[in-house]
Amino acid sequence: MDQAVNNPLLDFTDLPRFSEIRPEHISPALDVLLERAQAAVARAEDPATPSDWANAVEALEAVTEPLGRAWGVVGHLSAVADTPELRKAHAENLPRMTEFWSSLGQSLALYEKYKALATSPEFGGMSAARHQLIENELRGFRLGGAELPEDQKPRFAEIQEQQAQLSKAFSDHVLDATNAYALFVEDPARLAGLPEDAQEAARHAAEKDGKAGWKFTLHFPSYFPVLQYADDRALRQTLYEANVTRASEHGAQYGSGQADWDNTANMREQLALRGEEARMLGYQCYGEVSLVPKMAESPAEVLKFLDELAVKARPYAEQDWSELKAFAAAELGLADLAPWDVAYASEKLRQQRYAFSEHEVKQYFPEPKVLQGLFGAVERLFSVKIQPDTSQTWHKDVRFFRVSAADGTLLAQFYIDLYAREGKRGGAWMDDARGRKILAEDKVQTPVAYLTCNFSAPVGDKPAQFTHDEVITLFHEFGHGLHHMLTQVGELGVSGINGVEWDAVELPSQFMENFCWEYEVLTGMTQHVDTGEPLPRALFDRMLAAKNFQNGMMTLRQIVFSSFDMHLHTDFDPQGAKSVLELSREINDRVHVVPQYPLSRWPNTFSHIFAGGYAAGYYSYKWAEVLSADVYAAFEEAAQLSGTVLDSETGARYQREILSVGGSRPAMDSFVAFRGRAPQIDALLRHGGMAA
Repeated sequence: MDQAVNNPLLDFTDLPRFSEIRPEHISPALDVLLERAQAAVARAEDPATPSDWANAVEALEAVTEPLGRAWGVVGHLSAVADTPELRKAHAENLPRMTEFWSSLGQSLALYEKYKALATSPEFGGMSAARHQLIENELRGFRLGGAELPEDQKPRFAEIQEQQAQLSKAFSDHVLDATNAYALFVEDPARLAGLPEDAQEAARHAAEKDGKAGWKFTLHFPSYFPVLQYADDRALRQTLYEANVTRASEHGAQYGSGQADWDNTANMREQLALRGEEARMLGYQCYGEVSLVPKMAESPAEVLKFLDELAVKARPYAEQDWSELKAFAAAELGLADLAPWDVAYASEKLRQQRYAFSEHEVKQYFPEPKVLQGLFGAVERLFSVKIQPDTSQTWHKDVRFFRVSAADGTLLAQFYIDLYAREGKRGGAWMDDARGRKILAEDKVQTPVAYLTCNFSAPVGDKPAQFTHDEVITLFHEFGHGLHHMLTQVGELGVSGINGVEWDAVELPSQFMENFCWEYEVLTGMTQHVDTGEPLPRALFDRMLAAKNFQNGMMTLRQIVFSSFDMHLHTDFDPQGAKSVLELSREINDRVHVVPQYPLSRWPNTFSHIFAGGYAAGYYSYKWAEVLSADVYAAFEEAAQLSGTVLDSETGARYQREILSVGGSRPAMDSFVAFRGRAPQIDALLRHGGMAA
């Protein structure tokens, strides 16, 4: 315990001591944890050690879980509070962490122990969750290279380490390029059309830098309102071009940084390494490796699914695009619709057609009311209580909450970090700080989640106000959080999101988004920032009418990303003549109705697949949407009888069959247990306005 007192990263008695953790704690903590882990692995591998649950699984988990938790804290801080010192400490330790996990996955002796356990009499008496965990581990050993000839294992380990380094570098380049850019505007006339809160945030940002005028950056809450609202076309073009050239060979020219932040070579290197890894494991391509632990059977099945969805969406997308071009030419004098005009013209068309602007809607979503409404909906659906709690955090804006059962029993806790800032990577995500498991003497280690977004921070004395899209994002991430927090599985490896097939992991998150389109839910989470009025029914009806505005175009955009990802990992040659960029253009030309701008280098910032674990898995957003829409349809059916989509009986069944079982059984089994049948695509097409 003395070490834990001196080194907060070694204290696992409760929550991370964020305000005390410093970069200099990282290496010494990992020295201790790696030494313990390596000793435990050696004991488990010893031929004299029995091949049973206690010695093969529990003994290893006892040392790998604290190691994973400590490194998870380091990774989390790198994502939300990056500093040069932290980045250096992370980079120094990444190789040895990768080496440890690679050597664990490659251990033939451990693999043999698990195989012996799976055929032992003990296995027959185990719970379904333990069976699933052991099956997953056996698969993990096969994919980790345990069956490779000994002389090939060093190269396989080297590939893992190089991939980890490249993935971190990719992410760092995107973050650095985003942070490096600043555009100062001094002429107020250039801000015409920009909402007051966006102007105020830009003025505040310039003031903070000791400059006059307004400062715009490539962080989404700063950059996107310009694209959406600014009448100054040149201003839109400047920011658009800076954004689409981040982390590319054009970055320096357009203001987002240095030549060595160009991710072009990094992508090719990662793809070549993934291909080599796949061939060493006996697969034809990395797409096949990626799908082994997923629901989809083969790359061909995924591409067929995407192509069929594209065919259904295309007529709607063509109509969206031709309407937008006609409107822009006739109403805005934009005969040639440039990429930096699309969001602007779309917002103007939406306002004309549905008589509201996103800015008008935003004023009904002040942060305190939104959180109150989100928590209220969750409490009704799942019979839980969400209350503020106390814990150390990594930034003053971070808040902490507890989730309790109706009888007051603690179920879980979560941190929520909502605002964009420097040193924090873009996007939104849920991550686990700690998983659920049954400890000795019937004590439970309760799960803890991180919920991270990048919304606009409050300026002045008003609370932050969220766009409806941001509210949807918040519900999405909270859906992931519920999957992690409401699990009832006691085995760490399959509790919560652990062990859930990657193409099913988006089901609970996308499911929650649907409630953002229900008036009964929105009345409980809206309050005009000035008048205190809830969202008027007439405005909601116009929002609902606009819900599927340009959904055809947006669906094709997602299919471009998904197809690009799958082709990159199945039939693209990273050493060939064709570049990653050329492949992206080819797929865009084939699938999309909106042309890809020649200057655009969007693959260079596609962090999901090059730094976020979605390689050959980006399709899972669309795949899971079929499942989530069908699951939500059960709540719509229940509402016809009970009068509310927040139907607690259906909520309890959803919690029992999907959330609480986590990864302890195949996702398809959980879906069928909830729905009583196999999934159907009808609800997705209906919700998306693409049903005949």
